[in-house]
Amino acid sequence: MRRIFVLTILCLFLNAYFAVGQDATKIQQAVEKGIAFLRTAQGENGGWSASPRSGVGPSMIILAGLLDSGVKTDDPMIEKGLAFLKSSIREDGGVYTKDGFFQNYETCCAVMCFTKANEAIKKAQNTDKGPYDELLTNAQKYLLKQQYTEERSVKPEDANYGGVGYGGTTRPDLSNTQFFLDALKAAGKGADDPAIQKALVFVSRCQNLESEHNTMPFLANSKNLDGGFIYVNQPGASRMESAEESVRSYGAMTYAGLKSMIYAGLTKDDKRVKAAFDWISKNYNVKEHPGRGAHGLFYYYHSMSKSLNVLQLNEIETPDGKKHAWKAELSEELISKQKENGSWINDGSRQWMENDPNLVTGFVLLVLAYCK
Repeated sequence: MRRIFVLTILCLFLNAYFAVGQDATKIQQAVEKGIAFLRTAQGENGGWSASPRSGVGPSMIILAGLLDSGVKTDDPMIEKGLAFLKSSIREDGGVYTKDGFFQNYETCCAVMCFTKANEAIKKAQNTDKGPYDELLTNAQKYLLKQQYTEERSVKPEDANYGGVGYGGTTRPDLSNTQFFLDALKAAGKGADDPAIQKALVFVSRCQNLESEHNTMPFLANSKNLDGGFIYVNQPGASRMESAEESVRSYGAMTYAGLKSMIYAGLTKDDKRVKAAFDWISKNYNVKEHPGRGAHGLFYYYHSMSKSLNVLQLNEIETPDGKKHAWKAELSEELISKQKENGSWINDGSRQWMENDPNLVTGFVLLVLAYCK
């Protein structure tokens, strides 16, 4: 009897082991097809989808995805891509498209991209100094000037306080603020950093949760006090959303808000974290973007996977008691969406430029790296 029990346990273990191996193989095959597609899609100038409208942001996302997928920094595709990005370094320390709209977003992505390249080169050369140290220092200084704080004559009681927008005088939003925090974390900043703590003020005010941390007017008489997060804390401030949509929680922003709070040192016992995770548990989905359907689906996948990795969670339990191995479920969904040529594209939405297979494929490579 004991022998049968031991054999049963061994069989279950081996089945699980080989299932994980099969998943890893499928993911790697999808990644390799995605990399092959991006090789063919790279422009003569070294960038992808570069234009006055899209700027250099897509190239940064793609290069970050390629580096996370194991492509070496001495690969001609990477070298050419990084050289293209370096052409967008500005005198103020930012890395962005000249006269473009996405200056903060692009510089945040540049910090994450060049940090990955810098670390890979330092490791390969066994040195403490990287070729992009100065670039990263200057970019960080530029980003800190974009935050709405006392340095910009913004007081703590102001709705914009602590947030970051696309650049210049554009109003802050949670999407840009989460990229800002990602960049600071990539630069080695800790939870006690003043810029991160000030960002927490803005992040907390984007949550559909009344508390001493959030007394924003949009909460008055709200029917959406569900603990999720919204894009901006001032209804009607975004041209992409109606006033009604702007106060409704949705997936990408809720994961962004949760991750940002963890960056700022909040724990699972904080009521803001509890409320956000409760929303995520109730709205877990790898088929569509909760609260937005097909719109921004791949942006959502990226926000979701990165946030759950920051939280070091391998499973999400939904209210019905079912435990979801999100990495396996999400990677399976993504593999099923891959096109014959190795790319991914959001056929159901043009929002957030997800009709661009280059950008979307870059996002997917980042996501699959978190799913491994």
